[in-house]
Amino acid sequence: MSSPSLLDMEPRNRLPTLFEVLSRRTLAPVDLFSFYIYMRDQQRSVDYLDFWLDVSQHMSLCRHYVRELRRSVLVATPDLEKTHSKSSSAVLDNLENLGDIPLVEAGPSGTRNEPDDKDADLRLSAFLRSDGHTSGHSPQSSIDSPSERTPSNEEPPRESSGTRNDSHSNSPGHTVARADIRASAEKILYTYLIPGSEREIVLPEDMVHGIINLVEDDGRDDPEVFDPAKDYVFQAMERDAFPGFLQAKALGNLVPLTIIARLAFALISFGGGFWGAFYVILRDKPRHIRCWLILPFAVASYFISSYQYKIDPFMAFMGYSEYTFMNWAPIRENYVRALLVKRATATMFIGFFVAAALSILFIFVPGTYF
Repeated sequence: MSSPSLLDMEPRNRLPTLFEVLSRRTLAPVDLFSFYIYMRDQQRSVDYLDFWLDVSQHMSLCRHYVRELRRSVLVATPDLEKTHSKSSSAVLDNLENLGDIPLVEAGPSGTRNEPDDKDADLRLSAFLRSDGHTSGHSPQSSIDSPSERTPSNEEPPRESSGTRNDSHSNSPGHTVARADIRASAEKILYTYLIPGSEREIVLPEDMVHGIINLVEDDGRDDPEVFDPAKDYVFQAMERDAFPGFLQAKALGNLVPLTIIARLAFALISFGGGFWGAFYVILRDKPRHIRCWLILPFAVASYFISSYQYKIDPFMAFMGYSEYTFMNWAPIRENYVRALLVKRATATMFIGFFVAAALSILFIFVPGTYF
């Protein structure tokens, strides 16, 4: 079962879930890249997202390792039958009992896309635990070149620390050895979980100590070790960060710095408009001169409504969303684009109403000349 590609997915008539964003099943501006920037620039908690992605990469490494090991053992099966190797036969039996490896994005341990996914992950972890105590079997022994590897539809492991690689391949780019899995587990442990580590994330103390004991004392590196922490991080992001992300990207198309800048520009425009209004009234200027007041009030109303609703109507109509200050990207999620167009229309109407009311007031009010 392969992960559905973006081209094969049915259009959503709703906002995406956090798991859909993390599993790269959404498009801009509610895709994983936009969520990463939001976590980095606004939530200031990108370490939680990097931890989730690194644990997902660890799961992907484990799956690739088992699939390559199964292939290498099956290729060598005739020789195994001749030599009657007990250890190799045991490995083959364990691989056969493991069943198919699900090629879907690793989600929270309590929620899987298919009923059998959780059992498959548990069997995978159990096999890795037993394999870790045997004489390290490695796929390299029976796979001579990269061209002989079985292609995988699972998304390759990502690089940690927020690196973004847009050229997604169908394999990790190299044969996965048992030592790679151990190194991946230790990297996660020493980067995010060890007290005082470089990018330590806040987790319950007993949870952290339990993971440290499993990795360092028991020598475990299977994905099940990190399941409690991964579930905790997922729930934290879903509760604390994701609602704000949807509000910022699905209901608006501006970043906070731009929103503040528009408020400042609106106040300056309002100041200029009111100064001009009182000037033409006190000087009793004719109405055709007063009509020029429409310009500063229109600009001020546009930017104040844009500040209030965190949306630039013109850019929304053109189908663009701002992901960093003054950097715009096309809106590719159809439901989000339709939602932003509706909000942009309402924002334009409110801005027009405010500008028209102020302009009419100061155009038709009786003048006074001293």
